[in-house]
Amino acid sequence: MKRYFFQAVAVAGIFSWAGLAFSSAAHDNSHEKNAFTPDTISWGAAPPVVRPGAQFAVLEGDPTASTGNFTIRLKMPDGFRIAPHWHPNRENVTIISGTFKVGMGDEFDPNKMNAFITGSFAFLDPNMHHYAMASGETIVQVHGQSPLQFNYVNPDDDPSKSK
Repeated sequence: MKRYFFQAVAVAGIFSWAGLAFSSAAHDNSHEKNAFTPDTISWGAAPPVVRPGAQFAVLEGDPTASTGNFTIRLKMPDGFRIAPHWHPNRENVTIISGTFKVGMGDEFDPNKMNAFITGSFAFLDPNMHHYAMASGETIVQVHGQSPLQFNYVNPDDDPSKSK
């Protein structure tokens, strides 16, 4: 009887050791490069397709690539505006903090905007003309399929084409 007990304990020990070995291999810290807490997000200047003053962070993928997924965040100061524009691909937006006001159409009209508070989510189908404004410091997260392209309704509103 003691012999079977010791064999069972030995087998259990081997399985426990194997489990720890496989578990350690699965957790090789690669998650650190694709998991973020707010203090580890690397912010930089927003690309020139939005006017200066906003900050930008790429969390996943490459929004300028010809294909693939991307996730970005845009941090905007109070009153920051994005002129009427559209995207050729679907845009998925989550409001992380602040209030993000969005209006539909070709003319920026603050009286026709809806306010989306922290925790809100919206998606805009391709080619939907819209405009936006931050109320208070606002952070939005956008995810979708690359490339992320801004097409301004009025070409003079495109800050990347400024003189």
